[in-house]
Amino acid sequence: MKNENTRNMVIFAVMTAIILIVYQIFVMGPQAEQRRAAQEAAAAQAQEQQAAAAGTPTAGIPASTGATGPVTFVTDRTKALGNVARIPVSTPTLQGSMSLQGGRIDDLFLKNYRQTIDPTSPYEELFRPQGMEHAYFAQFGWTGPNVPGGVPGANTVWRLTAGSTLTPATPVTLTWDNGQGLRFTRVLSVDDRYMFTVTDTVANLGTAPITIAPYGRVERQGVPPALGKTQILHEGGIGTFSKGDGYVTSQLKYGDWAKKPRQEHESTGGWLGITDKYWMAALIPPQDEAIQAEFRVTDAATYDIHEARMLGAARTIQPGRQVTEVQHLFAGAKRNEILADYEKQFDLPRFIYAIDWGFLFFLTRPIFLLVEFFYGLVGNFGVAILLLTLTIKLIMFPLANKSYESLSKMRKLQPLMEKIKEQNKDDPQAQQKATMELYQKEKINPLAGCLPILVQIPVFYALYKVLYVTIEMRHAPFFGWIRDLSAPDPTNIWTLFGLIPWDPSSAPLIGGLIGVHTGGGFTLALSVLAILYGFTMWLQQAMNPPAPDPVQRQIFAFMPIIFTFIMASFPAGLLVYWAWNNILSIAQQYFIMHRFGAENPIDDFIGKLKKAPA
Repeated sequence: MKNENTRNMVIFAVMTAIILIVYQIFVMGPQAEQRRAAQEAAAAQAQEQQAAAAGTPTAGIPASTGATGPVTFVTDRTKALGNVARIPVSTPTLQGSMSLQGGRIDDLFLKNYRQTIDPTSPYEELFRPQGMEHAYFAQFGWTGPNVPGGVPGANTVWRLTAGSTLTPATPVTLTWDNGQGLRFTRVLSVDDRYMFTVTDTVANLGTAPITIAPYGRVERQGVPPALGKTQILHEGGIGTFSKGDGYVTSQLKYGDWAKKPRQEHESTGGWLGITDKYWMAALIPPQDEAIQAEFRVTDAATYDIHEARMLGAARTIQPGRQVTEVQHLFAGAKRNEILADYEKQFDLPRFIYAIDWGFLFFLTRPIFLLVEFFYGLVGNFGVAILLLTLTIKLIMFPLANKSYESLSKMRKLQPLMEKIKEQNKDDPQAQQKATMELYQKEKINPLAGCLPILVQIPVFYALYKVLYVTIEMRHAPFFGWIRDLSAPDPTNIWTLFGLIPWDPSSAPLIGGLIGVHTGGGFTLALSVLAILYGFTMWLQQAMNPPAPDPVQRQIFAFMPIIFTFIMASFPAGLLVYWAWNNILSIAQQYFIMHRFGAENPIDDFIGKLKKAPA
């Protein structure tokens, strides 16, 4: 008894120690780290505000321009743009303006993308001026300690000295003189896609050397409600930084960003910014320059200010000399071929991974490239998905053939298996032994039928990722009623597939269940594609041998019904792929079953039609 009590005491002490260690690592540790980061951020902000109040520039990047107290947002964009002169921005892909106050690029729309599939709907907004809710902009400048006359700040009004409209053919030049021997000149240019070039020159016309450093900042004041809601997609801070002999890409979701409001990286070259599902704003320093990169969240009374910022190497300008810094800003749509071109043009590390290819990137990106290749041939992403499915089926044809041969033999041997079950109904071990001997005799692998499904799962996920994150699929039509492959099939059984003109989502209490919605999950809003998918899943399952256990048979019988309701809210392109994949699998399996003389529901149905009276 004493030994047993001693043993229990030892077990109790060990378990208590383990629980305390786990609690310290996973609960107390992160909380302490979060408090420490918050204290550091608050201290840094206080230091910056104190330095700003004293009129002395800090050695770091100037504080955010966001409000630090309650503020009333304006909804009129014209009012937010203010009375300060602005420079129009016009390219084949961008439309908007930039402010001479602070030299901010803060008013941009994407001309190639509309908010909805309606061709007359407004352009998609990228940047939004300060004063509006969820302001979003980019800013570049210089910082340095004890610079006589100071450096241009967030409220400095630059003077336009050359150019009038920023276009790919016409750059603009801004100048500002601090009155004590420093002249700042900024030349802004933009290409015909999404890359801005900011060339800053500082001339020291005084009598003493000065030391300054360049910086860049992308700032988002608060997170719009539509962002950061899904787990399958990354939205928030993103950057690629040097590490050892290579580079690593860092992703910081908005939720994690708020928990650790200050994260720093030292890098040579690289890039960083803020990304949405389809759009991104990214700072790009010279790729041979050492930078201090930082993701920061600053608390404000009404919203959190999210910043991706970088500080370049300090340089000393002797009297009569000048220095020049060239930085770039990507502000636009994350199209694969555009990112790949910029990656090559500017020697940017892993820029194509601004698209969230996911942990199966080795499948996701090749699948996308294959779909894009087929699209180049046929001009329709829906048809490209059909061709992709056919290609995958051809690749897996030998594996599927062996699987369907095993399933056909098992179905043909079903009477013998039932006989074994009856003969050994009171002896499960003998029943299992006899069944395995039969499988061995007939050279059947009972697990072979699972292999094609197991192989399809990562392909299914990778295609789902492609449809969900790549802008090429956004608003891509198929045929007939399917006008957006990245959205659910808009048809609904509750409107008799469009015959009844009403919106089921407006129904009280149950509108969320019977209305079409996105993002996956159970829904009662069955569409044409969902029903086709469910039927093909049922037919394919009906061609397989029935499960030996009655409970399993009931579960399998309900699976097509359950998955029909679950898949109804997934993108239409995914249902096109899965239903077409089922049809091809059914055709292949039927041919093999017919060859082996195995009973199947298609032959049964054809036989009943032949026997039916005319």
